[in-house]
This record gives sequence, structure tokens and C-alpha cells, in this order.
Amino acid sequence: MILVDKALAERQRLGKPIRVAMIGAGFMGRGVARQICCYVPGMELVAIANRTLGKARQAYAEAGVPDSQVVETVAQLEACITRGRPAICEDALLVSQAAGIDAIIEVTGAVEHGARVVVEAIRHGKHIVLLNAELDGTVGAILKVYADRAGVVYTVADGDQPGVTLNLVRFVQGIGVRPVLCGNIKGLHDPYRNPTTQEAFARQWGQNPSMVTSFADGSKISFEQAVIANALGLGVSQRGMLGPTVAPGTPVSKAAEWYDTERLLAGGPGVVDYVVGAEPGPGVFVLGTIDDAVQQHYLKLYKLGPGPLYCFYTPYHLCHFETPSSVARAVLFHDATLAPQGAPTVEVVTAAKTPLFAGQVLDGVGHYLTYGLAENADVAHQQNLLPLGVAEGCTLRRDVERDQVLSYDDVVLPAGRLIDQLRREQAAFFQPQPPVVGAPAAVLASGTPH
Repeated sequence: MILVDKALAERQRLGKPIRVAMIGAGFMGRGVARQICCYVPGMELVAIANRTLGKARQAYAEAGVPDSQVVETVAQLEACITRGRPAICEDALLVSQAAGIDAIIEVTGAVEHGARVVVEAIRHGKHIVLLNAELDGTVGAILKVYADRAGVVYTVADGDQPGVTLNLVRFVQGIGVRPVLCGNIKGLHDPYRNPTTQEAFARQWGQNPSMVTSFADGSKISFEQAVIANALGLGVSQRGMLGPTVAPGTPVSKAAEWYDTERLLAGGPGVVDYVVGAEPGPGVFVLGTIDDAVQQHYLKLYKLGPGPLYCFYTPYHLCHFETPSSVARAVLFHDATLAPQGAPTVEVVTAAKTPLFAGQVLDGVGHYLTYGLAENADVAHQQNLLPLGVAEGCTLRRDVERDQVLSYDDVVLPAGRLIDQLRREQAAFFQPQPPVVGAPAAVLASGTPH
């Protein structure tokens, strides 16, 4: 927020607000709309695209903007922007193509649809801010290449745990500490949850049951940690990560005790992981180390413990509250909150949530048939594993046992999908990378419950 708030205030004073369009008007999208329209000077939400117009209109209305106008062409949308009239549309490509929009916020969680609108928005010179870890975790590396070539910023949003983690990492690195583990705090992990088991909880909070399921079954955290890994060049200690479970309420400041210190300090790029049960949840944490004995003395004085691992944490993530900050950083400072650094280092692969049978068509993330596991990208490539981000709509060639990880050999891909084209481009651009040298094989401290 430092610098960003004053820069936005200056844009407001000059009468030159950042013009933003949003794709998606679900639970999170409505929060983003409210935040921008009610609480962010120097920024205007000029359009919302959603496949159900009523939800786009609702998002504006709940944000105190009752007079949105339906548009069906780029020309109509551009006219609304010129007149200062908020616009809604069903076709997300309109906001990708229209002039007068500085940045696109993509908040659908849909991979194929998200890929299409993001590629088109980049082609038309718009900065991209994602609340869609599924898309970034599947083809973020090649989308970043497209964005760099176009001279625009491609970034995952602040507020979601990956963005909050990257802010924390930048702080930790800025004081001279080397991060060796980036962690996420979960309250529940059960890979067999489904929209039926999560329906009541989703209804209580006004959320989508499949989205809530993706949190519970581990798919979402797999994508979030993969996104972090790919931004920092990190790996995972094992397929699915370690995920130690601790007694509810255990402070995350004790996280250094839950992992194998020797392995984390052995060298290499470090790992991503998560913990179940710690407080404060749902926050994020970073374990880091520094070799300077004098600085170690200061860190001990400042109550970070004796080392050699020090735990830094952010006790919350505020999702839509912080999204506009990423928009401003991209547009005003050309700074990405989080973006892939190059070739993927971690993929999210597909596992069977239930016994599957030849001829079945796989459903989406957070549904009934599959869940995601984070795996090192070199292993995923060598074993031809099926990314969860491309699994929806695939037809099974053979029966698959519960918990078996699927490969491309197990499925028939739907024809004509952009996501498959982007995966091919990504593989060709980066080429298979050698295994991550020095990545710890296992860093869970012995005796820790799991």
C-alpha cells in the first residue's frame, strides 16, 4: 500500500483514474467490484463481463452503481467508457478488445475461458491481474511470455495467498534473509470432499460449492503453492507436498520445528508446502535463514528465535480488499505482484477422487471425480502426467483406481481447446528442464503428526 495509495490519490486529483474491467461476477468478483467502486480513489470499474448478465448487474448494484448499461459490441462498450457509463456484457472478449481499458481483472477460476480472454486482452495491450490460480498454474509461464512481448504486466493478484506470500518473500529477501520454504496455513484437508459435502458451508457464506470443495480437497492449495513455486523457482519435497498436521491453535511461529532443518539448509532452491491446524489461519509463512552471526543475534533479540530457521508470517489474506493494489502496481509502476519466472518448476497433476471408469468424462476442479496434487515439473513431464487444469472434459480410455494419478495416456482430449495449444507452446518454448538439483527429498521433521 505504501506509494500505491498516494499514486492513486494523485490520479484522482488529476481526473485520470485507472480504468479497469472485470471478467467474472461471482462471490469474489462482487467483492472486487464493491472495493473498487466504494473505496479506491483513482480507479474506476468501467465494465463487468459475465456469462449471466444478471450477476454482472448485481455486482454493480451491490457496489452502489445501479445504472449499468448492457452492451453487445466493442463500439457500444467504448462509447460507454467515453461517456463514463458503467457497462455489462455477456461476451468477455468485448472487454479484452475495447479501447480505453488499462487493465483486466480475471476472476472466474475457469481455465479454458480464462485463457481465451487473457490472450486476447494481452493482444490488445491490457495489463492482466488474475484471481485465477488455476489458469496461472496451468499456462502462466507462456502467458507471461506473451505479456512480456506485448509490453504489459501479467500478475496474480495481491490478497490471494500466493500474492501475499510473494509480498512477504520480497520483504524477507529485502532484509538479507534467504527463504527456504514458503508455506500456506489450512484449516482442513480432505481429498474426498465434493460439492455435496460442502454445500451447506458454501450456502452459509454465499459461495459456490465447487469452489469451496477445491479448498477442502487440496486442489486450490496445490495450485496456489505451484504458482508461488513457479514465481520463485522452488520445488516440492514430494508429490502432494508434506502438509504436517498440528494441534489446532498451534502458533505458526513454531513452523521451524515441523520441518527437517538439515534438509532445508542443504542447498538448492527451497520448497513450497502447507500446514494444517496452525494459527493464524488462513495466513502464510516463510522460513528463512541467514549466515551472518551478528544478524542472527539481532533476530534473536527481536524474538524470532535462535535460528538457524526463522519464521516470518502474515496473519491474514484479504482477497478482494487487496486486488486493486495489484492493479495499481501493474498500471502505475509496471510491477507484478507475482508472475512466473520462467519454465514451470511445479505442476498440479490430476488424481482420482473416486474409482473412475472407461468412457467417463472428467468434471472440473472441485467437483466429484478428481483432485489436484502438486508435483515437481520434471517428474510430471517424465511421467506424462495430466495437469488438473486441462482435465475437465477429457474422456477416460481405461478404468482408474481411486487416488491413482492420471497421465495423458489415460485420456482423450477434447478437440480444439486453446488450453491444450498453450500447453504445447509452453512445452516447446521452455523445453524439458533438468531435475531441480539439491531440492530436499523430504523436509518434514521426524515425529511430526501428518
